[in-house]
Amino acid sequence: MKFEARLFLYLTPFFIVVGVIYGFWSSWEAVGSVGLLLVGGLVGMVGAYLALVARRIDPRPEDDAFGEIEQGAGEQGVFSPGSWWPIVIGGASAVCFAGMAVGWWLFYIGAAVAVIGLVGWIFEFSRGQHAH
Repeated sequence: MKFEARLFLYLTPFFIVVGVIYGFWSSWEAVGSVGLLLVGGLVGMVGAYLALVARRIDPRPEDDAFGEIEQGAGEQGVFSPGSWWPIVIGGASAVCFAGMAVGWWLFYIGAAVAVIGLVGWIFEFSRGQHAH
């Protein structure tokens, strides 16, 4: 995680400097100037989050400069073998984007379906509080 945190944290000043330079060159054009500065802020937030996570977890084999490939072998996490909920969320996102062009009523329908899909995806493997 340390490499990823450094990558994002080193990009933060780049985007801020580029945003300021672009702002001066374009007489502070609203979309580009604000967009570049916001990208700098967002990259900084991602970098700060990754730095916090890197402090809390043990070093990974990827963080070791002399690490071997076999150190990373084994189970990498728990993944659903066949979940349909990401398809529901993707379809709902498409409906939301279409709703921004067609009408807000369609956006609200897509947002409701997206919330249902997100809740379904989060609780897909939940068996309840007192399950055995």
